[in-house]
Amino acid sequence: MNPTDYLDLIRNAKVYDVALRSALEPALNLSARLNNRILMKREDLQPVFSFKLRGAYNKIASLDPEQLTRGVICSSAGNHAQGVALAAKRRGIRACIVMPVTAPTIKTDAVRALGAEVVLFGDAYDDAYAHARELSEREGLVFIHPFDDPAVIAGQGTIGMEILDQAGDNIDAIFVPIGGGGLIAGIATYVKQLRPDIRIIGVEPEDSAAMKEALAAGAPVTLDHVGIFADGVAVRRVGDETFRLCQAFVDDVITVNTDQICAGIRDIFEDTRSIVEPAGGLTVAGVKKYVAETRVSGQTLVTINCGANVNFDRLRHIAERAAVGEETEMLLAAEIPEEPGSFRRFCETIGRRGITEFNYRYADKHKAHIFVGVQLTEGLPERLFLVERLREAGFPVEDLSDNEMAKLHVRHMVGGRSPAVSNERMFRFEFPERPGALLDFLNAIGTDWNISLFHYRNHGSDYGRILAGIDVPQEDTDELEAHLAELGYPHWEESDNPAYTMFLS
Repeated sequence: MNPTDYLDLIRNAKVYDVALRSALEPALNLSARLNNRILMKREDLQPVFSFKLRGAYNKIASLDPEQLTRGVICSSAGNHAQGVALAAKRRGIRACIVMPVTAPTIKTDAVRALGAEVVLFGDAYDDAYAHARELSEREGLVFIHPFDDPAVIAGQGTIGMEILDQAGDNIDAIFVPIGGGGLIAGIATYVKQLRPDIRIIGVEPEDSAAMKEALAAGAPVTLDHVGIFADGVAVRRVGDETFRLCQAFVDDVITVNTDQICAGIRDIFEDTRSIVEPAGGLTVAGVKKYVAETRVSGQTLVTINCGANVNFDRLRHIAERAAVGEETEMLLAAEIPEEPGSFRRFCETIGRRGITEFNYRYADKHKAHIFVGVQLTEGLPERLFLVERLREAGFPVEDLSDNEMAKLHVRHMVGGRSPAVSNERMFRFEFPERPGALLDFLNAIGTDWNISLFHYRNHGSDYGRILAGIDVPQEDTDELEAHLAELGYPHWEESDNPAYTMFLS
């Protein structure tokens, strides 16, 4: 199809029977931080919380009566599925949706609620795609492609038409998430033919960069593996038609990592009080990386908040990784001498920075290893400064902020039994949370007894919570209890707690 033909397809797309003309909102906080005017296209506010209903409905609306009678089928990680299910419900036809087993339950439940049949198959989108094609042939259902179809591309392209109408002449670049390429193909094909001066920049996860690889190779390629954190864009191969259009009209593709995506989700929340899915945070992560690398200022940059279908139980992981992605938290592993006061001296060297996590377990009488999360205000320069300061103070230290194993696993595994501790008693403490509160706690505890286990984690609440093991000779029991009573911190002894006796004592 000639690219100019898409202009009419997009202008005449039948999307507004189901889709909203979504708002283009200024992101005031992000704009101030980046020294550019950032506008967010709020596709997360669509009836199915994603832009995908535009293309799905436009395609189904183009089917003839015989095709509608047969019913439709599609493969999807979730958002296209909801679009097809809603369109089929409006048209009163059968819809069968094949989704990966890994699709978030919030998406599978939403599809069922719209009256569609759900078939779970395979671990990734491509597995579901192949199975849906088989079912289409076997049962005579019309396959609704999630991206590589002119009617679908035209439906998504209405977003580009709306952006030009809403923002007028004052746009420098539009950042678009890429999965199979339908969204960026539609937006780019419309915008670049009318406003070739506007840069169209795609954004993909580093572990699912199918379009970036295709553009570099000069043809679509099939990735060996894709990450599924941003499940809405986890596609191993982009479409032939979407590739052709992107090759003609897309200016650049940026890749971002999981931590940067999580930070983007937090940025969107801080400006809109809405929580998007990982794919929805892609373009904010991309625009931040673009501004950091190009140092542009005073420009108008548009991002697409493409979807908000995220499982609630993923939010803890997103929140944890957002701080590292924003470089507002660093993770440290350090060695300290096993002697009274060294623990407190380490905290004094860190200064009155916020501590997000502190893990320690007594190992032997010579040295101890600790795992620490530290809040930052100046990003990488502060990370480098703090590492150097700790080393100058005599603490061997490693910066683990970019260590995937440490972030995913080790931070949750520090601990275990210590056969060298014979008189350990276990206590939980609470104290008002504020910068320097951990150091104040250590000063209050003092150095009369050896701390044999220490775990602290800032849960984002008003109170800090600590689990501490104290090695107390039997003859010092009364003195310890008198000291703890004078501390003024609520505390509970957990020495008989089965979680402690089974795994730590």
